[in-house]
Amino acid sequence: MNVLITGAAGFLGRRLAQDLLEQNVGKLVLLDREKPVGFGDPRVVALGCDISRVDEVAAAIEGDIDTVFHLAAVVSGEAEADFDLGMRVNVEGSRLLLEACRRKCNRPRVVFTSSVAVFGPGADTEVDDSTAVDPRSSYGMEKAVAELLLKDYTRRGFVDGVALRLPTISVRPGRPNKAASSFASGIIREPLAGLEAVCPVPPETRLWLLSPKAAIANLVRASQIELPHADRGRVINLPGISVSVGEMVDALQRIAGPEVSGRVRWVRDASIEAIVASWPSRWDVSRALSLGFENGGDLEAIIRGHMEERVHSGR
Repeated sequence: MNVLITGAAGFLGRRLAQDLLEQNVGKLVLLDREKPVGFGDPRVVALGCDISRVDEVAAAIEGDIDTVFHLAAVVSGEAEADFDLGMRVNVEGSRLLLEACRRKCNRPRVVFTSSVAVFGPGADTEVDDSTAVDPRSSYGMEKAVAELLLKDYTRRGFVDGVALRLPTISVRPGRPNKAASSFASGIIREPLAGLEAVCPVPPETRLWLLSPKAAIANLVRASQIELPHADRGRVINLPGISVSVGEMVDALQRIAGPEVSGRVRWVRDASIEAIVASWPSRWDVSRALSLGFENGGDLEAIIRGHMEERVHSGR
């Protein structure tokens, strides 16, 4: 399998690349705005590429690529703050990538990371794969447009597409980013590292969470499953767990003690709260589970998994 990953310098991109290298992938082409570094494997071709520029995308796509993981995106908070940037990267960049695959590759499997942000609020409504999208943020709109592009390129036989609507990924290592959901990792990661964390939403706010390990397993699974040629059913809501932010802090206290959980400060931010409140929290993911996707375990398992990774990485 010859693979291309966009957004390969990001957290999920790097973990996915490392996982694929352990699975004896053939060639692995890694694209990001800045050239991904630190792999040191002869199978890796690392390129700096702006996916919103047609010439750079066309030059990066090679005809022997049979699997594409499209992870590159402007995240939710940044897309809301800069409409033009979000449209250029999340919409036009996705179209240019699909067009390059159409022109240069032989119907590659394209796995696209979409988001729960394509839906609108509906605390009393259970969302499934057939629920109509109703985004309430520019990021959600952009992801929904890219889903439609992928479905039509699949319907036309240009690519073999699968869009995965990812829950909030927690706990991410590293530093906070501009995603509206960044706090969902920060309120666990920073207290465990001895640092204060600010939670910008009230404790009753509910999130749909997935662990990084399960996210990578599900991305790989999406590259392997057999689906009908038709575009119907090409968009899949991934499994996760529905938890409140208060429950997350309570779980942190049970595992690490009140001194650690006490490092979380509650300071509401209306702009972040509005974005997060627009995401649904109740899901029917029976179809995803029947296709072999996984939810990554309960909340305490997610937190303990992050703690184990911190120990192994020496952080």
